[in-house]
Amino acid sequence: MKLILFEDAVAFCDRTQPYLLRYPAEHNLLLGIQSALVRVPEAFTTSPDLFLVESAGEIQAVGMRTPPYNLVLSKVQNLSAVEIIVDYFQQAETALAGINSFIREAQAFSQAWQSHTGQSSTLKMHLRIHQLTQVHRPMSVQGYLRKATRRDRKQLLEWSEAFSLETFGALETDIERILDLQIKRQDLYVWCDRKQVSMVVGRVSQPGGGRIGPVYTPPDCRRRGYATACVAAVSQMLLDRGAQRCCLFTDITNPTSNHIYQTIGYEAVCDWYDYRFA
Repeated sequence: MKLILFEDAVAFCDRTQPYLLRYPAEHNLLLGIQSALVRVPEAFTTSPDLFLVESAGEIQAVGMRTPPYNLVLSKVQNLSAVEIIVDYFQQAETALAGINSFIREAQAFSQAWQSHTGQSSTLKMHLRIHQLTQVHRPMSVQGYLRKATRRDRKQLLEWSEAFSLETFGALETDIERILDLQIKRQDLYVWCDRKQVSMVVGRVSQPGGGRIGPVYTPPDCRRRGYATACVAAVSQMLLDRGAQRCCLFTDITNPTSNHIYQTIGYEAVCDWYDYRFA
């Protein structure tokens, strides 16, 4: 069993995409990162770590890290691959912020990382991946959907910062730069009811699939159906553009978001852990 590194994103995608597409909904984040690395390399300010672990020519695991974000790990066929990945990052003397993966894989990696480095881990978020293949139209909601523009930037920057603080407890890196890219790529949408009342990011980000998120509605506009209508409209738009499915993550501790997405057709696929290292 050996770890193979890639410097070229196209070659990495060509080699690993068939493996990831065995479970397209489960791997929607990794497929989305792959797509972004190829389509919008300017979105990344540092060189990513792109690798696979194979045995006898068969892929056992696929991983990628786009600093300063966590390592993201695919389904792992043989958990011995986790030890090889941990060895690589330890020998490279690379500081890892954490691991994002399925429960089995995330737990195995966190335990191996602590064993090798002495660093403990904390479960930061317990997430759930959902998939939609057909939109169930929500009840009529006042307002309409439109693409965000540069004129919305000030408002949407405030919302992006509020989302980051509310979800992660801290401001994410490069919020302004990411927002500008989302507006430029026309991936960001707002629901309007006399004013902007909700926002959602949505894009076709993999062969046959679209991704939704983040979604944010300011507190004074919540419980009016705006987010539900916004996500439903963008999901339908992605399906109309050829996506066979749309995927999104929810925090399982937030019953409101889990419920509203289920009402428009999203179904739970699997759970996902976000561990942070000390």
